[in-house]
Amino acid sequence: QVQLVQSGGGLVQAGGSLTLACAASGRAFRSDTMAWFRQPPGEEREFVAAISRTAGNTYYRASVKGRFTISRDNSGNSVYLLMKGLKPEDTAKYYCTARLGDVEDRPEHYDYWGWGSQVTVSS
Repeated sequence: QVQLVQSGGGLVQAGGSLTLACAASGRAFRSDTMAWFRQPPGEEREFVAAISRTAGNTYYRASVKGRFTISRDNSGNSVYLLMKGLKPEDTAKYYCTARLGDVEDRPEHYDYWGWGSQVTVSS
């Protein structure tokens, strides 16, 4: 089992920055692909960013590329999402997730989920 404990999030004005953190425990953290998804109000959960096991490869949805950065600290069993230049359309509940295997961009391929962090961007 893997437990994912999230922190961060909140309310920010457009153009501002936030960092989300996710602490993993319960299994060899290095064996997991880690990712962030988000779920805007009334919409389905969507892929935001992912990072491969060795942290050598990162992936982003097009609308956040260049503004968001995913990183991981294997020694601290944590993954982060630095969000800059936030826009009102980034408003959503953000979820940390993990899976064994390669990076995937659909939520049904992920096994473990954090409880979510609300990010609200005001215009």
